[in-house]
Amino acid sequence: MAASRIRVAKDKGDLVQSLVESKETTGPFQTYADVIAFAAALGAKYKKRVPLKEISKKEPAPIGLEIFISRGYDLAIKLLAIAETKDTKIISTYDAAAEEERIKIFEEYANGGLEKLRQELKGAVDYSERILLILSQERFKEESSEEEFDLSRFL
Repeated sequence: MAASRIRVAKDKGDLVQSLVESKETTGPFQTYADVIAFAAALGAKYKKRVPLKEISKKEPAPIGLEIFISRGYDLAIKLLAIAETKDTKIISTYDAAAEEERIKIFEEYANGGLEKLRQELKGAVDYSERILLILSQERFKEESSEEEFDLSRFL
């Protein structure tokens, strides 16, 4: 089986680069894999799955699946695939077609999440601060929905 790679859409390459900490930027993430995993989770939350059109060949180049595995993101890749297909056979380690499908689902959710991030970060000077605000907003949204308990359904 050939080495599997997670690809990034060419039109999102600059965004991914700006989100990674480097000498030139103060991005909130350490690696491209971290950015892609976060974007995939965001895409899944908003049910935004966008097919990749043109693939980035340079920075960020396709990222080896082993990097995602070493960072513990393989579980997220498998969970997204099961949630999308409703079929546990998609996580088979012996089926190359299943692995390709898992990667495709993950890439498309990451692409959708990057689109959402691009909208949210538009005009932001400090991406770390804006992402923290997004996460805080979501956290308080969930807490407030638990507090709102409608007693009228018991009448």
